[in-house]
Amino acid sequence: MGISVLDLSSYIGLVAVAAVTLNVVLGIMMAFRYSPVRSWPHRRFNYFRWHNWMGYIALAASLLHPALLLLNKKPAFRLRDLLFPVHSPSQPLENTVGAVALYLLIFVVITSYFRLRLGRRLWKAFHFGIYIAALPLFFHSLLTDPNLKNSVDWLDGGKIFVELALLLIVVLTVLRFRKARIHL
Repeated sequence: MGISVLDLSSYIGLVAVAAVTLNVVLGIMMAFRYSPVRSWPHRRFNYFRWHNWMGYIALAASLLHPALLLLNKKPAFRLRDLLFPVHSPSQPLENTVGAVALYLLIFVVITSYFRLRLGRRLWKAFHFGIYIAALPLFFHSLLTDPNLKNSVDWLDGGKIFVELALLLIVVLTVLRFRKARIHL
């Protein structure tokens, strides 16, 4: 019994969720002015570079995740079902929301690449789009059935992982914005 295309797509989707979650955590660490020299691991550690790489990994995994569906036999997905999934053969609402998350992620990564040309203020406004992108990403991740049978198992290991990632981001985001409000 080998791994199916749907399983592989699901696993790559979980990699995308993990990369986005880690990326948001690293970004929040930057906002808190976390110092790996003063705090754990008490070494020089370029987490800005990790933040950039996690963004690229999140983007690559987010692109590969739906692309693998082109290899699925039943239901058969076409390229237009991936680019504009309103009429996709299975779970069109969930897939459309996932596509919105992907397009927002693409926007955040592209604008980050041009951050010096955009200027700090405009770039930062665009960069906060990752919080907006996280909403449809988690909606898609939680409500999509990985077997495309339209039944969600909330106690599935993948769903629990996504739920914990969402909880981590929500808690850290609340802390981040509380700190920002205190310093105003």
